[in-house]
Amino acid sequence: MERPRKIWLCADDYGLAPGVNAAIRDLIVRERINATSVMVVAPSFGRSEALALNILNSGTTGVAIGLHLTLTAPFRPMTERFRPLRRGRFLPVGSALVAGMLRRYRHEPLMVEIAAQVAAFITAFDHPPDFIDGHQHVQVFPQVRDAVINVVKAVVPDAWVRQCGRVPEARGRDDRKGALLDRLSRRFVRRTEAAGVRTNPAFAGTYDFSAGLDFAALFPHFIEGMPEQGLVMCHPGYPDAELAGLDSLTFQRQREFDFFAGPAFPNVLAAHGVTLR
Repeated sequence: MERPRKIWLCADDYGLAPGVNAAIRDLIVRERINATSVMVVAPSFGRSEALALNILNSGTTGVAIGLHLTLTAPFRPMTERFRPLRRGRFLPVGSALVAGMLRRYRHEPLMVEIAAQVAAFITAFDHPPDFIDGHQHVQVFPQVRDAVINVVKAVVPDAWVRQCGRVPEARGRDDRKGALLDRLSRRFVRRTEAAGVRTNPAFAGTYDFSAGLDFAALFPHFIEGMPEQGLVMCHPGYPDAELAGLDSLTFQRQREFDFFAGPAFPNVLAAHGVTLR
Protein backbone atom coordinates (compact mmCIF):
# COMPACT_ATOMS: atom_id res chain seq x y z
CA MET A 1 0.00 0.00 0.00
CA GLU A 2 1.42 3.36 -1.01
CA ARG A 3 2.10 5.98 1.61
CA PRO A 4 -0.37 8.91 1.41
CA ARG A 5 1.01 12.03 -0.22
CA LYS A 6 1.20 15.06 2.05
CA ILE A 7 -0.33 18.16 0.47
CA TRP A 8 -0.86 21.70 1.70
CA LEU A 9 -4.43 22.89 2.19
CA CYS A 10 -3.98 26.63 2.68
CA ALA A 11 -6.75 28.91 3.94
CA ASP A 12 -6.09 32.31 2.40
CA ASP A 13 -7.07 35.75 3.75
CA TYR A 14 -6.46 35.45 7.49
CA GLY A 15 -6.90 39.01 8.77
CA LEU A 16 -9.54 40.01 6.23
CA ALA A 17 -12.53 40.00 8.61
CA PRO A 18 -13.41 38.63 12.06
CA GLY A 19 -15.53 35.82 10.61
CA VAL A 20 -12.73 34.71 8.30
CA ASN A 21 -10.23 34.71 11.16
CA ALA A 22 -12.52 32.70 13.44
CA ALA A 23 -13.33 30.11 10.77
CA ILE A 24 -9.68 29.56 9.93
CA ARG A 25 -8.76 29.11 13.59
CA ASP A 26 -11.68 26.68 13.96
CA LEU A 27 -10.38 24.54 11.08
CA ILE A 28 -6.87 24.57 12.56
CA VAL A 29 -8.23 23.24 15.85
CA ARG A 30 -10.13 20.53 13.96
CA GLU A 31 -6.91 19.68 12.01
CA ARG A 32 -8.76 20.22 8.73
CA ILE A 33 -6.20 22.62 7.19
CA ASN A 34 -2.43 22.73 7.56
CA ALA A 35 -1.55 26.22 6.30
CA THR A 36 -2.92 29.74 6.32
CA SER A 37 -1.70 33.00 4.80
CA VAL A 38 -2.05 36.35 6.49
CA MET A 39 -3.07 39.77 5.12
CA VAL A 40 -1.07 42.15 7.31
CA VAL A 41 -2.65 45.23 5.66
CA ALA A 42 -6.23 44.09 6.31
CA PRO A 43 -8.35 45.89 8.93
CA SER A 44 -9.01 42.79 11.05
CA PHE A 45 -5.39 41.81 11.51
CA GLY A 46 -3.30 42.86 14.47
CA ARG A 47 -1.07 41.55 17.20
CA SER A 48 -3.94 39.74 18.94
CA GLU A 49 -4.86 37.81 15.77
CA ALA A 50 -1.21 36.83 15.34
CA LEU A 51 -1.01 35.75 18.98
CA ALA A 52 -4.08 33.57 18.54
CA LEU A 53 -2.41 31.73 15.65
CA ASN A 54 0.86 31.41 17.54
CA ILE A 55 -0.96 29.87 20.51
CA LEU A 56 -2.67 27.32 18.26
CA ASN A 57 0.68 26.59 16.63
CA SER A 58 2.37 25.89 19.96
CA GLY A 59 0.49 22.59 20.35
CA THR A 60 0.30 19.46 18.25
CA THR A 61 -1.87 20.99 15.52
CA GLY A 62 0.82 23.23 14.06
CA VAL A 63 0.29 24.75 10.64
CA ALA A 64 2.46 26.65 8.21
CA ILE A 65 1.82 30.41 8.43
CA GLY A 66 2.64 32.58 5.44
CA LEU A 67 2.35 36.15 4.24
CA HIS A 68 -0.58 36.81 1.91
CA LEU A 69 1.06 39.67 0.01
CA THR A 70 -1.63 42.26 -0.75
CA LEU A 71 -1.24 44.72 -3.62
CA THR A 72 -4.82 45.11 -4.90
CA ALA A 73 -7.89 47.17 -3.97
CA PRO A 74 -9.61 47.99 -1.71
CA PHE A 75 -6.51 47.96 0.48
CA ARG A 76 -3.91 50.67 0.94
CA PRO A 77 -0.12 50.38 0.85
CA MET A 78 1.93 50.46 4.02
CA THR A 79 4.53 52.71 2.40
CA GLU A 80 4.28 56.22 0.94
CA ARG A 81 6.03 55.91 -2.42
CA PHE A 82 4.18 52.92 -3.87
CA ARG A 83 2.79 53.61 -7.35
CA PRO A 84 0.48 53.34 -9.25
CA LEU A 85 -2.49 53.92 -6.96
CA ARG A 86 -6.13 54.88 -7.46
CA ARG A 87 -7.51 57.34 -4.92
CA GLY A 88 -4.85 56.30 -2.45
CA ARG A 89 -5.57 52.59 -2.75
CA PHE A 90 -4.00 49.75 -4.69
CA LEU A 91 -5.40 49.14 -8.17
CA PRO A 92 -8.18 46.57 -8.71
CA VAL A 93 -6.80 43.18 -9.66
CA GLY A 94 -7.39 43.49 -13.43
CA SER A 95 -5.76 46.90 -13.57
CA ALA A 96 -2.88 45.64 -11.41
CA LEU A 97 -2.17 42.84 -13.88
CA VAL A 98 -2.24 45.28 -16.80
CA ALA A 99 0.06 47.65 -14.91
CA GLY A 100 2.58 44.87 -14.47
CA MET A 101 2.34 43.79 -18.11
CA LEU A 102 2.93 47.40 -19.21
CA ARG A 103 5.72 47.83 -16.62
CA ARG A 104 4.01 50.73 -14.87
CA TYR A 105 5.18 49.76 -11.38
CA ARG A 106 8.16 51.58 -9.97
CA HIS A 107 10.56 48.80 -9.01
CA GLU A 108 12.17 50.23 -5.89
CA PRO A 109 8.91 51.35 -4.20
CA LEU A 110 7.40 47.98 -5.13
CA MET A 111 10.21 46.15 -3.36
CA VAL A 112 9.95 48.50 -0.37
CA GLU A 113 6.21 47.77 -0.04
CA ILE A 114 6.75 44.01 -0.22
CA ALA A 115 9.56 44.23 2.33
CA ALA A 116 7.34 46.34 4.61
CA GLN A 117 4.62 43.69 4.58
CA VAL A 118 7.22 41.02 5.36
CA ALA A 119 8.51 43.17 8.24
CA ALA A 120 4.98 43.68 9.57
CA PHE A 121 4.46 39.92 9.57
CA ILE A 122 7.70 39.36 11.48
CA THR A 123 6.80 42.04 14.02
CA ALA A 124 3.36 40.53 14.60
CA PHE A 125 4.41 36.88 14.83
CA ASP A 126 7.98 37.19 16.15
CA HIS A 127 9.17 34.90 13.37
CA PRO A 128 9.41 35.10 9.57
CA PRO A 129 6.73 33.66 7.30
CA ASP A 130 7.05 30.02 6.33
CA PHE A 131 6.01 30.96 2.81
CA ILE A 132 4.77 33.88 0.73
CA ASP A 133 1.78 33.90 -1.58
CA GLY A 134 -0.39 36.70 -2.90
CA HIS A 135 -3.92 37.99 -2.55
CA GLN A 136 -5.53 37.51 -5.98
CA HIS A 137 -2.26 35.83 -7.05
CA VAL A 138 -0.29 39.06 -7.39
CA GLN A 139 2.98 37.27 -6.65
CA VAL A 140 3.03 35.81 -10.19
CA PHE A 141 2.18 39.09 -11.96
CA PRO A 142 4.82 40.67 -14.22
CA GLN A 143 7.14 43.03 -12.34
CA VAL A 144 5.72 41.92 -9.00
CA ARG A 145 7.22 38.44 -9.37
CA ASP A 146 10.76 39.77 -9.75
CA ALA A 147 10.36 42.06 -6.76
CA VAL A 148 8.99 39.18 -4.65
CA ILE A 149 11.91 36.94 -5.58
CA ASN A 150 14.41 39.67 -4.74
CA VAL A 151 12.82 40.36 -1.35
CA VAL A 152 12.61 36.68 -0.47
CA LYS A 153 16.29 36.14 -1.29
CA ALA A 154 17.36 39.20 0.70
CA VAL A 155 15.03 39.06 3.72
CA VAL A 156 13.47 35.59 4.17
CA PRO A 157 15.65 33.13 2.22
CA ASP A 158 14.18 30.08 3.98
CA ALA A 159 10.62 30.87 2.87
CA TRP A 160 9.09 29.22 -0.17
CA VAL A 161 6.83 31.05 -2.60
CA ARG A 162 3.52 29.90 -4.05
CA GLN A 163 3.39 29.26 -7.76
CA CYS A 164 -0.02 28.68 -9.31
CA GLY A 165 0.59 26.14 -12.07
CA ARG A 166 -1.86 23.24 -12.15
CA VAL A 167 -1.13 19.53 -12.57
CA PRO A 168 -1.45 18.22 -16.17
CA GLU A 169 -4.72 16.42 -15.34
CA ALA A 170 -6.38 19.77 -14.60
CA ARG A 171 -5.25 21.75 -17.61
CA GLY A 172 -7.97 20.51 -19.93
CA ARG A 173 -10.79 21.80 -17.74
CA ASP A 174 -12.81 24.90 -18.59
CA ASP A 175 -11.11 27.23 -16.11
CA ARG A 176 -10.00 30.52 -17.65
CA LYS A 177 -8.52 31.80 -14.41
CA GLY A 178 -6.56 28.58 -13.96
CA ALA A 179 -5.27 28.74 -17.54
CA LEU A 180 -4.08 32.34 -17.06
CA LEU A 181 -2.33 31.39 -13.82
CA ASP A 182 -0.67 28.47 -15.60
CA ARG A 183 0.88 30.87 -18.12
CA LEU A 184 1.97 33.39 -15.50
CA SER A 185 3.37 30.66 -13.27
CA ARG A 186 5.52 29.09 -15.98
CA ARG A 187 7.49 32.30 -16.22
CA PHE A 188 7.48 32.73 -12.45
CA VAL A 189 8.88 29.24 -11.86
CA ARG A 190 11.68 29.78 -14.37
CA ARG A 191 12.71 32.88 -12.42
CA THR A 192 12.48 31.22 -9.01
CA GLU A 193 14.56 28.27 -10.19
CA ALA A 194 17.22 30.58 -11.57
CA ALA A 195 17.27 32.48 -8.27
CA GLY A 196 17.32 29.37 -6.07
CA VAL A 197 13.95 30.19 -4.45
CA ARG A 198 11.74 27.22 -3.55
CA THR A 199 8.13 26.83 -4.75
CA ASN A 200 5.33 24.30 -4.37
CA PRO A 201 5.35 21.70 -7.18
CA ALA A 202 1.67 22.11 -8.11
CA PHE A 203 -1.39 24.20 -7.32
CA ALA A 204 -5.20 23.92 -7.35
CA GLY A 205 -8.25 25.63 -5.95
CA THR A 206 -9.48 28.07 -8.61
CA TYR A 207 -13.17 28.08 -9.52
CA ASP A 208 -15.80 30.63 -10.53
CA PHE A 209 -17.42 30.99 -7.06
CA SER A 210 -20.89 30.79 -8.62
CA ALA A 211 -23.93 30.58 -6.38
CA GLY A 212 -25.14 27.15 -7.48
CA LEU A 213 -21.80 25.38 -7.45
CA ASP A 214 -21.46 22.25 -5.29
CA PHE A 215 -18.09 22.76 -3.61
CA ALA A 216 -18.10 19.28 -2.08
CA ALA A 217 -18.40 17.80 -5.58
CA LEU A 218 -15.72 20.11 -6.95
CA PHE A 219 -13.03 19.61 -4.30
CA PRO A 220 -12.00 16.05 -5.32
CA HIS A 221 -10.93 17.43 -8.70
CA PHE A 222 -8.47 19.73 -6.92
CA ILE A 223 -6.57 16.82 -5.39
CA GLU A 224 -6.59 14.47 -8.39
CA GLY A 225 -2.97 13.93 -9.38
CA MET A 226 -1.73 16.36 -6.73
CA PRO A 227 1.91 15.46 -5.95
CA GLU A 228 3.67 15.45 -2.60
CA GLN A 229 3.86 19.04 -1.25
CA GLY A 230 1.34 20.28 -3.82
CA LEU A 231 -0.92 23.09 -2.62
CA VAL A 232 -4.68 23.59 -2.70
CA MET A 233 -5.89 27.06 -1.76
CA CYS A 234 -9.22 27.60 -0.06
CA HIS A 235 -11.23 30.49 1.38
CA PRO A 236 -13.26 29.36 4.40
CA GLY A 237 -15.05 31.91 6.54
CA TYR A 238 -18.12 32.98 8.44
CA PRO A 239 -19.67 35.85 6.43
CA ASP A 240 -20.04 39.09 8.38
CA ALA A 241 -20.63 42.77 7.68
CA GLU A 242 -16.93 43.64 7.56
CA LEU A 243 -16.27 40.94 4.98
CA ALA A 244 -19.19 42.13 2.82
CA GLY A 245 -17.70 45.62 2.77
CA LEU A 246 -14.32 44.42 1.54
CA ASP A 247 -14.75 41.38 -0.66
CA SER A 248 -17.30 39.88 -3.06
CA LEU A 249 -16.50 36.35 -1.86
CA THR A 250 -18.94 35.96 1.07
CA PHE A 251 -21.45 33.10 1.20
CA GLN A 252 -19.01 30.89 -0.74
CA ARG A 253 -16.69 31.03 2.27
CA GLN A 254 -19.37 29.51 4.48
CA ARG A 255 -19.91 26.78 1.89
CA GLU A 256 -16.20 25.92 1.92
CA PHE A 257 -16.04 25.97 5.71
CA ASP A 258 -19.01 23.62 6.00
CA PHE A 259 -17.35 21.10 3.71
CA PHE A 260 -13.96 21.18 5.42
CA ALA A 261 -15.50 20.99 8.91
CA GLY A 262 -17.91 18.21 7.95
CA PRO A 263 -17.61 14.43 8.25
CA ALA A 264 -17.09 13.71 4.54
CA PHE A 265 -13.86 15.68 4.12
CA PRO A 266 -11.40 13.21 5.74
CA ASN A 267 -12.87 10.40 3.64
CA VAL A 268 -12.32 12.41 0.45
CA LEU A 269 -8.64 12.89 1.33
CA ALA A 270 -8.20 9.20 2.13
CA ALA A 271 -9.94 8.10 -1.07
CA HIS A 272 -7.46 10.13 -3.11
CA GLY A 273 -4.37 9.00 -1.21
CA VAL A 274 -3.51 12.36 0.30
CA THR A 275 -3.02 13.58 3.85
CA LEU A 276 -2.49 16.90 5.63
CA ARG A 277 -0.20 15.46 8.34
